[in-house]
Amino acid sequence: MEINDEKPVIGITTGDLNGIGTEVIIKTFSDNRILELCTPVIFASNKVINYYRRIAVNHTFNFNSTKDLTKLNLKQVNIFNCWDEEVPLQPGILTDVSGKYALRSLMVATQCLKDGQLDGIVTAPIHKSNTNTPDFPYTGHTPYFKEKFGAKEVVMILFNDFLRVALVTEHIPISKVASTITKELLQSKLAVLKETLIKDFGIDKPKIAVLGLNPHASDDGQIGNEEQTIIKPVIEQMKQNGNLIFGPFSADSFFARSNYTSFDAILAMYHDQGLVAFKTLAQGEGVNFTAGLPVIRTSPDHGTAFDIAGKNLAEPSSFREAVFKCLDLIKNRKEYVANTANPLRRGRIEKEMSCPEIG
Repeated sequence: MEINDEKPVIGITTGDLNGIGTEVIIKTFSDNRILELCTPVIFASNKVINYYRRIAVNHTFNFNSTKDLTKLNLKQVNIFNCWDEEVPLQPGILTDVSGKYALRSLMVATQCLKDGQLDGIVTAPIHKSNTNTPDFPYTGHTPYFKEKFGAKEVVMILFNDFLRVALVTEHIPISKVASTITKELLQSKLAVLKETLIKDFGIDKPKIAVLGLNPHASDDGQIGNEEQTIIKPVIEQMKQNGNLIFGPFSADSFFARSNYTSFDAILAMYHDQGLVAFKTLAQGEGVNFTAGLPVIRTSPDHGTAFDIAGKNLAEPSSFREAVFKCLDLIKNRKEYVANTANPLRRGRIEKEMSCPEIG
């Protein structure tokens, strides 16, 4: 990644205070070279940071403390103090308190992002058990950001340098997956996926693979009929309109035979169908990206990892990649906006991105 004189300001949320979020944040930004690429702002408190700084031994981590984003130190990590009170920390223990302050960090950072004070955001993991409350009625970050930024549709994408896996459905029970998938939903997800591949990944004519829902993609209707009644009609209609969308493919053989190497992205029908394969192949360096938002949001591809929290065992590679990929996506989107300012270029891109309604 090239160094830019106008370094992006990147918001960092702590995630669950008793998880590994703060530890991997400290380990990531202990490498001062990253400060040549961006100005990080961690939404937490000095006390929380100092607690985990003592745990992450052999990592030198210095910071500037502030409560004013107009007074950032561009040569240091900045801690934006979202609270001053003492918070009891119990690494590895799921508590209501750790969830409460995870949401405080997230909500303050989100507001700063909406206000244009940040160029992007990287979120550390939260836990549904202590964050899914009346004040936060979401199954995770993705639906939260969708509502906060008024997005019509969003797509969860897990990616690294050689693989992109997107999901039609996210954190819902398997028993509800089939009834959730409709022609309209599938078309909407494909439209967002195609748009983000063009706008955020710089791929002018993306080639997308769609997985089937049933084993062996239903074996021509012998194992379920969603492929025949929902998935194939959408794919065929979009192909007729010039889109490079193929499938439905049987998920097991698709990954086992490395067919994914022939496509710019893969659309999976449900969470584990796509992400078991992705996380196996990504080897801990995957990044989660919420496509369809007017802002850039990434996160690591792991959870709170309570089993190793507070033991100085957390590996920061995925979080580090989430920061780097956030910067890449910011740069790509800026270049896309600059290119579309050219009327000839804009007309060609708009034609490539058009996705007609499915009847």
